[in-house]
Amino acid sequence: MSFAFLFPGQGSQFPGMLAEAAAAHPSVRERFREAGDAIGRDLWRLVRHGPEAELASTEVTQPALLTASVALWDVWRKLGGPQPLAMAGHSLGEYSALVCGGALSFADGLRLVHLRGRLMQDAVPRGQGGMAAILGLDAEAVEACCAQAKGVASAANYNAPGQTVIAGAAEAVRRAAQLCLQAGARRAVPLDVSGPFHCALMAPVRERFAPALDGAALRMPNIPVVHNVDAQVADSAAAIRSKLLRQLAEPVRWVQCVERLVGLGATRLIECGPGKVLSGLARRIRGSLKAAGIGEPEALARELEAVLG
Repeated sequence: MSFAFLFPGQGSQFPGMLAEAAAAHPSVRERFREAGDAIGRDLWRLVRHGPEAELASTEVTQPALLTASVALWDVWRKLGGPQPLAMAGHSLGEYSALVCGGALSFADGLRLVHLRGRLMQDAVPRGQGGMAAILGLDAEAVEACCAQAKGVASAANYNAPGQTVIAGAAEAVRRAAQLCLQAGARRAVPLDVSGPFHCALMAPVRERFAPALDGAALRMPNIPVVHNVDAQVADSAAAIRSKLLRQLAEPVRWVQCVERLVGLGATRLIECGPGKVLSGLARRIRGSLKAAGIGEPEALARELEAVLG
């Protein structure tokens, strides 16, 4: 069976995530201990007990989700899980894919996403930026509505047909969302996030983040990684760096990423992280795809059985 791995981004975290996995596999908690020591936070306590608001802080969420994905990847490999034909991660999840694919060490990946989260969180003063999920309107119509809104507002995540997230200056996003409703959107849902990610307001973060990215020992992965900005596989470490910098202020083209994985031969997608957000999106993008998460031991066992035959 040809399968690919998906790695989730912000929004998939929740207090108590991976509790059963850690009970069954002590290496999960050990990964969180290692990560907590590196960033100076009791990351396992936050993951286990919250508070939810602190776990949702971008500079905490990003290392927590990276660690969760890497911990589950460790378990998958330890239990004899075969190597996927390719990988893709949603926003932050792209770093998880690169670590699990061998392009970055866990230590470098953790350092990068911790800094990335802090820079993204601090880039725009709280309340001055916003994001909203537009449901029930095609992407082209959403783009047109953003273009009509005065100020910075643009598509940030092309998550699935009929589900596009927009980001930008708070008032511009509000106007764009209203225009989307007038154009026939079923709903426009403001998102409770700490910044307007993947839009032009994040452009200054690139300059601040570039030195850290340049200092990381980045190499070509052992497993192809499909990148958010263009749904392509990079052909060099320099190209990976460029795509990671671009990703900060450009949209996540998730529909195209899933389609690229299908084009590479994937008939099954396995979500390596907490929750099932990406699995649900994958089925919306391609109804014929089999997609499931492995965040719980029973689900992990099912997927192992499926791919090992």
